This record gives sequence, structure tokens and C-alpha cells, in this order.
Amino acid sequence: MITQTFVHAIPLWLLREYLEELGGVAESETIIAGDGWRAELLKLPDQAIGSLRIGRVQLDLHGEAETLAQLRPGLDRKTMRAGA
Repeated sequence: MITQTFVHAIPLWLLREYLEELGGVAESETIIAGDGWRAELLKLPDQAIGSLRIGRVQLDLHGEAETLAQLRPGLDRKTMRAGA
């Protein structure tokens, strides 16, 4: 199973750190692998809202549905932002 998420206002390096805190090991700057899952990160062009620029990262999670369902709550807690 593959899930694709677009993460706003969290830099790639910090998202990679969150995934490592959830048990992943960085294989490169953009690939993190955990027990039964693998994440691929892709820096996207910033989103422009007037003069404001908001960073975006594409997060592709690969793994069994059960494994991703266990990973997701921890990742959601770490990426929660007020006003989002």
C-alpha cells in the first residue's frame, strides 16, 4: 500500500527527523525506512499566498495497511499545527 500526503509548513529536514523519532532510519536525505514501512520525501515548490511563501513536502509512505495505520497517529501528532 502507498499513501501520499502533502505536508505544509514543515521543512523536509524536520519531517525526516519526525520519521526517525517514530523508529525510522535515514537511508538518505529523502528516504527513511522503518520496521515494515518506507517513506520517500520530495521537496515541492513553495506555495505562494501573496507575498507569503509556505514550504511543502510530498510524503509517500509505503507499507502494509496495518503497519501504516500504526505509524499514522504518531506522525499526525508530530505534524499537527494550530490553525491548520
